[in-house]
Amino acid sequence: MDRKYVLTGLGYALLGLLLGIHMAATKNHGQLVTHAHIMLLGFVVSMIYAMMHKLWLTDGNSKLAIAQYWLHQAGTAVLIIGLYCLYGGIAGDDALAPVLGISSIVVLISLILMKVMYIKSSKSTE
Repeated sequence: MDRKYVLTGLGYALLGLLLGIHMAATKNHGQLVTHAHIMLLGFVVSMIYAMMHKLWLTDGNSKLAIAQYWLHQAGTAVLIIGLYCLYGGIAGDDALAPVLGISSIVVLISLILMKVMYIKSSKSTE
């Protein structure tokens, strides 16, 4: 699971950097919020989760670990696409607010699941 998170995180880093380069080249920084979410939720959090799996979590193939991974990826991807549409003027806040809210909650649930896995893992090593 650590490798899966590293590969996914690096994919988000590429996407975030490409968006950042595009914003710099066009001198249009309207997607700054989207860029920040790609880099933080997609890249940084994925890399932190990878380190947690590598250093502390022992069962990366458990149903809980797989569910947590996919919830984080789905929530992050939908949130990023929603933000891109919002800040790109593709869709309005009325249409996107529920999508952004639900995807944020999905990312929060994935964080809670990561904490549960960490607590369970640390108890088993004591």
